Amino acid sequence: MPRNFAVLIEQGEDNSYIATVPALKSCYTQADTIPEVLEKIREVIELCIEAGFPIDEKFVEVRQIEVAV
Repeated sequence: MPRNFAVLIEQGEDNSYIATVPALKSCYTQADTIPEVLEKIREVIELCIEAGFPIDEKFVEVRQIEVAV
């Protein structure tokens, strides 16, 4: 059964991309491009689920908020 997971993507200090999955603790990967990091995080999600990592059902969503500074 297909399932959707939110993936956070940040840019590291070395300009690589780091993807994490809030619903799966310790589920993360790194790559040089966004398409590559998305491909790798899909594989990591599958491995985490197969390994029996608990899925945190409490995660709701990520939003961007504009703040005047």
